[in-house]
Amino acid sequence: MLASQDKNTEYEENTTTETKKTGDSVYKVDQLNLWYGEDQALKNIELDIPEREVTAIIGPSGCGKSTFIKTLNRLTEMIPSVKTSGGIYYRSQDIFDKKYKVEQLRTKVGMVFQNPNPFPKSIYENIVYGPKIHGIKDKKVLDEIVESSLKGAALWEEVKDDLKRNAFGLSGGQQQRLCIARCLAIEPDVLLMDEPTSALDPISTLKIEELVQELKKNYSIIIVTHNMQQAGRISDNTAFFLNGEVVEYDRTDKIFSSPDDKRTEDYISGRFG
Repeated sequence: MLASQDKNTEYEENTTTETKKTGDSVYKVDQLNLWYGEDQALKNIELDIPEREVTAIIGPSGCGKSTFIKTLNRLTEMIPSVKTSGGIYYRSQDIFDKKYKVEQLRTKVGMVFQNPNPFPKSIYENIVYGPKIHGIKDKKVLDEIVESSLKGAALWEEVKDDLKRNAFGLSGGQQQRLCIARCLAIEPDVLLMDEPTSALDPISTLKIEELVQELKKNYSIIIVTHNMQQAGRISDNTAFFLNGEVVEYDRTDKIFSSPDDKRTEDYISGRFG
């Protein structure tokens, strides 16, 4: 029991070492370039992403949105042909520094994908998967993590009496919120969302949007979306990508009401894309 408590304490310390200070930048991106083989997908990206806000990444298909968001927790490294230059700094830490372990980064920066991807396990086991990897074995602690994570993802009331149910039996919207809860279980600092509602019906989409607004009180959220109305509804900042470049980046109300670049205005108004 003592050993388990020690691990629990260590886990809590590890997940709170990087303090969240309101007003700080969670990411600074400095002249980031990325190539798939000889094809350049990202060109001189410069962004300063504030914490505890929602930053939307918009742009037409193939503009580099998903590639960019995947660089923020080094998922692009899984593709052998990828090369990068420039820097990405997560809370002043160079994420490309060889001394900075990718596992440490991905504990702090969770990812929610376009299509829900729950594990073929029970709802309960989906949530405790990450904490168990971090050494938590105490059943009481795990139970508390499950409840708090599902509450955080606005799913607890719907599943609390059926936690042994296979996650594949949930609706698409519930599965996506389960994946968000799975991220919350390891107490991240940032949530990356790559078109998290594109495969969902309007009611499920609304629930995710409401959840995002609630989550930003405690997490920094970066979301890729094709839905202009969604970006306008839920984000504080918007970056417009085109052909691998950031055309414009500003507060969302400014981008949508009076953009500085005509290409931004043309895209938002539906003239292309």
